[in-house]
Amino acid sequence: MTTHQNLLGGPDPTYLPENEEAYRLLGEESLAPAEVAAKYPTFSLAWALLADEAFEAGRVIESYAYARTGYHRGLDALRRSGWKGHGPIPWSHRPNRGFLRCLNALARAAESIGEKDEAERCGQFLQDSDPEAYAELRR
Repeated sequence: MTTHQNLLGGPDPTYLPENEEAYRLLGEESLAPAEVAAKYPTFSLAWALLADEAFEAGRVIESYAYARTGYHRGLDALRRSGWKGHGPIPWSHRPNRGFLRCLNALARAAESIGEKDEAERCGQFLQDSDPEAYAELRR
């Protein structure tokens, strides 16, 4: 893992730990995201995939619930990794992407059900976490 020196004096970036087995199950084993989430409930990427599938199928409330679950599981993991409630969560670090995707999915679903304040908070949180993630996910 590369370490970055923060020249502005803010918090260091937070890097979530890898879960190679969960990635392998999604990829090589082609397990459904629901099966991976059941086996590894702290793996936010599985929840993000479930949220995306539900949203694309028009099941917005289900998407919201999946995204919120992955978001909260991701917050727990970030805190265990030293995150203090603010600071960079780099998109370039693969394990961070599940959390960031859940954050985006939560913003999208909240907007769809008229939760404007939550949608704006989540969008700003995504932007503050990593502008690259915001640009990639909010297209």
